[in-house]
Amino acid sequence: MMDLPCTQWQDHVAQKWSGLDPKQKETFNSLREIDDVFKCALSLANQEDLDAVQLISAGYLAKKDSREASKCRERGNCSFKAKDYKAAALHYSQGICFAPPSSEQLSLCYANRSAALYHLQHYQTCLDDINRALNNGYPPHLSYKLQDRRTLCLSRLSVCEKTIKDPLSASANDDICSQDVLMSSNGAHRFGICPKVSVGCSEEKGCHLVALKKITAGEVILSDRPFSLVLIPGTEKVKGKKEREQGTQREMVLGTEHRRCHRCLAETLCPVACEGCSLSQYCSAACQQEAWEEHHQWECPLGADLTVMGLMAQLALRITLKARIKNIQIARRTIRDEQKMKEKYNPYLTVFHLLHHLEHQSAALRFLFAVTVATLYLKLSKAAPLPIPWKLNEASSASGGSTDAGDTESSPELWVVGSAVLRHMLQLRCNAQAVITLQEAGSQNSQVQSVEEIRIATAMFPTLSLLNHSCCPNTSLVFGTGKAADPCVSQESAGFNHRLLGEGRLDRGVTVTVRAARVITPGEQVLHCYGPHSNRMRTRERQHLLQQQYFFLCECEACSIQEDQRKSSRKDSGLLCSKCKGALIREGGSGFTCSSLTCGHQVSAADVNERLQEVRAALEKAVELMERDVPVEALHHLQRTRSQSGFILGEIHPLQGELADATARAYAAMGDWRNAATQLEQSTVATASQYGKDSLEWC
Repeated sequence: MMDLPCTQWQDHVAQKWSGLDPKQKETFNSLREIDDVFKCALSLANQEDLDAVQLISAGYLAKKDSREASKCRERGNCSFKAKDYKAAALHYSQGICFAPPSSEQLSLCYANRSAALYHLQHYQTCLDDINRALNNGYPPHLSYKLQDRRTLCLSRLSVCEKTIKDPLSASANDDICSQDVLMSSNGAHRFGICPKVSVGCSEEKGCHLVALKKITAGEVILSDRPFSLVLIPGTEKVKGKKEREQGTQREMVLGTEHRRCHRCLAETLCPVACEGCSLSQYCSAACQQEAWEEHHQWECPLGADLTVMGLMAQLALRITLKARIKNIQIARRTIRDEQKMKEKYNPYLTVFHLLHHLEHQSAALRFLFAVTVATLYLKLSKAAPLPIPWKLNEASSASGGSTDAGDTESSPELWVVGSAVLRHMLQLRCNAQAVITLQEAGSQNSQVQSVEEIRIATAMFPTLSLLNHSCCPNTSLVFGTGKAADPCVSQESAGFNHRLLGEGRLDRGVTVTVRAARVITPGEQVLHCYGPHSNRMRTRERQHLLQQQYFFLCECEACSIQEDQRKSSRKDSGLLCSKCKGALIREGGSGFTCSSLTCGHQVSAADVNERLQEVRAALEKAVELMERDVPVEALHHLQRTRSQSGFILGEIHPLQGELADATARAYAAMGDWRNAATQLEQSTVATASQYGKDSLEWC
């Protein structure tokens, strides 16, 4: 899993666990309080662990490096020559992140990025980069290039300003107006819970949401923003333009961390880089400052150490750093005193009181988490002291024996931080939420664009965490990043219960909006799917995954139906008999039998799987042909695949839907929209059968 520490660190901790004597293992296994687990791990953590982290982190790029900046700039130059200005801007931005402050490489990367931004018609940000290049020591003998570019930008912006003042002339000048001048008209996003819903609590269900009144399909139930989040490093493909000389398709691969703000997740071509490390970048100086004050001033000195320790450890640390000592102490006292808080709502208390399932985690995983956090604690204890607002003062004496751990020389503030980080790291396994967005897939030059879901961040949402799981949920989630959400949300949320989120806050960062997927009746629980869905997995598989990660046996409506009932009510396999075109019915794991009594033709499971793999390979080949802009050849390949199949795919089979969708793309690329629409209709039949008509896939 990408959220866990890297493999080398896991191996180091596993070796450390193997080296413990039986008594030490028995002692660790017997601990049931997080404070005690952290104390034990802290007593075992040593210089060898710090050295191991340092050795592993040396393999990751985190520091400023002029040579790496130069390499990024050269890659940007290649994209620029190919007139792929978006990829060029992204590579130059990478160079800016690597370039040391006030270095020549920094000025060159800013200057080159300004050229790419000019061609992308981002004139204001182009001017900003020109100023940054000149302020960071751009070579004087080349400055005339920047001055000429500045003149061109000002000329373009002057036309745009006239266009804004004279709306009647807008249509004639839309192509040259920079998007930087035009302001968004979207209203700010309002957060809260719909008044038709209330929070219920029970020993069996914990805290959950229940409908008080009828909620219609599509109605907003709640809107939330994360208490904290971490962007997930990963690859997003940025297609280059065709290299005419070679006749091939060049492909630039850049990660989410290079394309999005590390605070609000907004996509940006011209990020603001951290001055201390090469890892963090932001869409604006405001996001950079907020991130610095909230967590990055402590993360920055750690550099690649956090990459080694994994995304869950980093997110747990961010949650703790944002909470501050005062809130941590308030949350700790509520557990000790077993009393409900009557003070103003504090979202951190919701996060702190989420179940951590310490007793259900395996000993090896508990030890991995504990040693990881203990080592992180030692790293922090060697860094600069915490600022004055973090000091415990009188609060530390009220924590009840929480400052005597490990006989370390570190401050009691850091000890409380370490214990809280471990708590949140354990919680995240069951309570973290993936932030999903849609991204264009395929060639940017294609007439037909496809989209795919990608996971761009892991977050902790205080209010969203109140929703319990169902394999057939009655809600759907939509995430927003960077900008305000759609105006209808703020209108519908006018009567929301804002106490649960604190004063009806307004925000333009990451958001999640929960809507009813169907009618929810009064008294019905509002439910969300944690991942395993009844339209995608069998009952036993879902229950196994939920038990393994979330430590409960799912007994939702979908799981309560007996397996034999599901089989009897389940549609056929989606495969048709090659002899009579009757439906093929699965016979256990042995194979398939034609449902027609007059036929009874049988096909082995191995034969069916082999032929399905052949169809899958042919489909991938056709998609590849479309990526190479040869839709006619792709269409012939698809038609040949469908006609030569040794069996016939029924209209509800998933592969039939994919074949129809690919065929529609080929027709659309050729401009044959009528046939494209016909194929899309066939695709929706298979999609509705597989996922349901209330699913995101079908919509």
